Amino acid sequence: MQLNDLLSRHGIDARKVISFRHRPKEPELNRVLPWLAAERPDVFNAYQQTQGEKVERVLQAMVGSGYVASFIRRGASTALFVGLYSVASSRVITRDALERRPAHRELARLGIKGGRSSLAWFELKLVDFYPHWKGKLVVDWPPPERSWWRRAHRNEMAINAVLTESELSAAMPRWDELVLTWQELSLVPSSWKAALAQWRGIYYIFDLSDGSGYVGSAYGNDNLLGRWLNYAQKGDGGNRLLRARNPRSFRFSVLQRVSPDLDQQSVIQLESSWKARLHTREPDGLNGN
Repeated sequence: MQLNDLLSRHGIDARKVISFRHRPKEPELNRVLPWLAAERPDVFNAYQQTQGEKVERVLQAMVGSGYVASFIRRGASTALFVGLYSVASSRVITRDALERRPAHRELARLGIKGGRSSLAWFELKLVDFYPHWKGKLVVDWPPPERSWWRRAHRNEMAINAVLTESELSAAMPRWDELVLTWQELSLVPSSWKAALAQWRGIYYIFDLSDGSGYVGSAYGNDNLLGRWLNYAQKGDGGNRLLRARNPRSFRFSVLQRVSPDLDQQSVIQLESSWKARLHTREPDGLNGN
């Protein structure tokens, strides 16, 4: 069975469908794009609503009658289904106006850079097309692999698999293997957030720019999740020595997990011990005390 067979079953002419297999060149965005597809569909859609001039012309011819079959790259020759979108309308938008949109500001945090001063913005609307297969339907992507978009009627995309569980939200690493960038803090999947909200302990911030480190503790509301979301919002988390630094170079990890009912004073004592062992106090480290 082919993707075009599924389109035909829904009365959709494959000649009116363009298939995208997204693989952002920005490493940060490439890593979290599946998370966006799963839990921030507005930001995921914002990523595909503006295109380069060649694809822009193709989409322009489809306004009002065409569709985008949206996939994410899954290995060298397969693609993971996200959804089918109708190309409802388009309009010219300036770069400045685009960058004021909240969803695009999220993309800018993940490395998307500016381009043309004006471009076409497409209103892509998700349609009811195998929604239960989102993140589960895998199709073969015909060669050459570098060609990230295809006209559906000119290509055969065989159904490779229908997975039991969605692959959009990856399994969470072990606590001692977890490393997150600042940009990722607010985008982690819900299942990860639920775990972080239960984890009380000592965390570490490593600054890639110069190798400096900061040790902190989490024991309040929502434990590690609450503390890290504060960094996601403010960058410095209220810490004096972090304020002058670019949070894009920060990496967050967990040094030690403790019992959920360990008292605050005991957690602070552990934090102090880690500061001493990792030499993170001034003048060489980022802890002011």
